[in-house]
Amino acid sequence: MDSPETLPLAGLRVLAIEQAVAAPFATLRLADAGAEVIKIERPEGDFARGYDAAANGQSSYFVWLNRGKTSRVLDLKTASAKAEIEKLLESTDVLVQNLKPGALERLGFGIERLQQDYPRLITCSISGYGETGPMSDRKAYDLLIQAEAGLCSLTGGPDEPARVGISVIDIATGATAYSAILEALIGRSISGRGSHIGISMFDVTAEWLTVPLLNHEAGTPPRRMGLRHPSIAPYGVFETKDGAQILLAVQSDREWRELCTGFIGNPGPGTDTRFATNVERVRNREATDAIVAAALKRLSLEKARAGLMAANVAFATVNDMEGLSNHPHLRRITVETENGPVSYPAPAPRFLDAPRAYGPVPGLKSLEE
Repeated sequence: MDSPETLPLAGLRVLAIEQAVAAPFATLRLADAGAEVIKIERPEGDFARGYDAAANGQSSYFVWLNRGKTSRVLDLKTASAKAEIEKLLESTDVLVQNLKPGALERLGFGIERLQQDYPRLITCSISGYGETGPMSDRKAYDLLIQAEAGLCSLTGGPDEPARVGISVIDIATGATAYSAILEALIGRSISGRGSHIGISMFDVTAEWLTVPLLNHEAGTPPRRMGLRHPSIAPYGVFETKDGAQILLAVQSDREWRELCTGFIGNPGPGTDTRFATNVERVRNREATDAIVAAALKRLSLEKARAGLMAANVAFATVNDMEGLSNHPHLRRITVETENGPVSYPAPAPRFLDAPRAYGPVPGLKSLEE
């Protein structure tokens, strides 16, 4: 197992003037990789501490996103706090912040000044709509961006839009910031100079919506279809004889023929001109789905799984959080908190030659404590 001294970002200092989800997700990844992350919290704390009480009486968001960091409580409106930030910047490699655009400059830490005084410093500013532009002064949160960028119009059933069930915009923005910071660190190792990164939640979401946007502009706007894919068929939920739900996905015409021959037991639809290509299957979606539904309705969940595996067809069980909690593939880590250990899903990257340990979640303490 890697020791803190041998992790890839060991020796790197990150100053995180952050709250909520997006910026903490980015700095969480830096902390996991060995960076020293100093999290600056206002006197009342990161407001994500109050989102819920699901993790041993603590916020599930905060416990998830802040392991391995140290917390310092500073009221940035005071001269003493600003002096403390200035002192920390002298030994900081990366500054990550998601204050409202312009707030850092008003505090006396404008990007141009920081670049001049600390030329090796990498700064990353995360905001809702960017640092310039017609909506740059708006407050922005995950669901607001889901709505503003049009993501909600693609999510849900035919009758109404819906929120994606997790803070997907915040997480996507944090992941984007993390990768950009790593690029900047590589660049600094070559040039010796830092850089400034600006990332907006809206821009991240818009980029991820490229495919539905291009389809809309081509005259084929995507429709809300629940658990069906707008561009591929069959790709949706079907019910077994015993009432279980299976989400089945056919990605190619070859797989469709394999499904027909190896699972449905009728090779005819595999070459029928109404179904032989994905374009035609989508055009005749109701008939395509009816063929698959009839085959699955004859089988129990156990037999349907076995048959789909034998036919090499991709499928999934439609689970809920209870299903995930007991899932045989779920990997967990346990982190220490002020209220005791909390177990939750492990980070996705697996460094098989050097398994990692993860640091505790900081409590909220003032400088006097």
